[in-house]
Amino acid sequence: MRAGPGQVLAGRYRLTDRPEALRAAAVDEGTGEPVLLRALELPALLSAGHDPQDGTPPQADRLVRRVGAVGSAAPSWHPRLLRGVGAFVDGELLWTVEERPAGVPLAELAAAGPVPPYRAAELAADLAGALRSLHEAGLSHGNLTAESVLVCEDGAAMLGGLLSGVAEEALAEDLGGPGGRRRYEVRATLVGPVAERWPLDGGPAGDCWALGVLLQRLLTGRSPYPEGGVPELVTAVRDGRREPSAACGPLAPLVERLLQPDPTLRPTADDVRRELAALLVGAPEPADGERAARDVVLRPDGPLVKSARGRGRRAAVASAGRGARTDGGKPPRIPPALLGPLLVGGVFVLLVLGVVAVVMFAG
Repeated sequence: MRAGPGQVLAGRYRLTDRPEALRAAAVDEGTGEPVLLRALELPALLSAGHDPQDGTPPQADRLVRRVGAVGSAAPSWHPRLLRGVGAFVDGELLWTVEERPAGVPLAELAAAGPVPPYRAAELAADLAGALRSLHEAGLSHGNLTAESVLVCEDGAAMLGGLLSGVAEEALAEDLGGPGGRRRYEVRATLVGPVAERWPLDGGPAGDCWALGVLLQRLLTGRSPYPEGGVPELVTAVRDGRREPSAACGPLAPLVERLLQPDPTLRPTADDVRRELAALLVGAPEPADGERAARDVVLRPDGPLVKSARGRGRRAAVASAGRGARTDGGKPPRIPPALLGPLLVGGVFVLLVLGVVAVVMFAG
């Protein structure tokens, strides 16, 4: 992809940085908002016999419309769901566009090592809320991975990648048919050996399975299924051959249920969020090494704001402690060596006072 900062795509999206492989940061000149562009390479056969001067090839135009339809049907109000703006074709690339607030991809945080359990629970609760909103709208996501999740400045996780996942699935169907070996081969090329993308079933239950895979990846630093190649991965998923979830700590029972082969035995996205909410309410204070990684505060489904989460509560407790005790909370102590002399002196003072009182009374 030959493009650079300042170049405008689709007459609207001005690139703000040098593009990476099939993705680019840009600004929507119509709204002034930052967006992320993801590209999907279109095979030459989609435009075979088509004159570029006639506009977008018919098959590519159908892909754009399918992607746009899902973007229009997705709930745009949910604060944990990145809004899909649309799609367009530029040359041999199909671009999807979604909003991009400040933050870092979850993949970057996961690459630094296992995520502490309660921080992972907090992230998963956000994602479960986003999935719930999609499922209630009659949609499924199908592209829940560490690459499609953005962790914002306030620590909240936002789910993106909806439109790019739709584009990949639509292209696999167009090139390989609705099912069978050909579609599997095309999809394997487009998706690759990413465990979250290969559930045995689709729909909401498949999204919840993918959330279980992502949770175990965050908690242990690796996928529960082998990812050496698509055939090996798909076979392991089909046979139920995976790493045990015992290493997931307090989230192990939930991960185990999410990875059940039978979709009817898996919790729904709403069940997951409720369970994680209960877990987070009773979460212990993090150890010193974990404080930089997370502050356990259950966020409501509300607007995203920059905030120092958890600081207010701890500051109030500390202030109350200082008001009650100005000496750091330690009771006064008398050295043991002084106890004897103090007692003798006290008795002597009492005797003197007694003599003085008798003399005054007698006088």
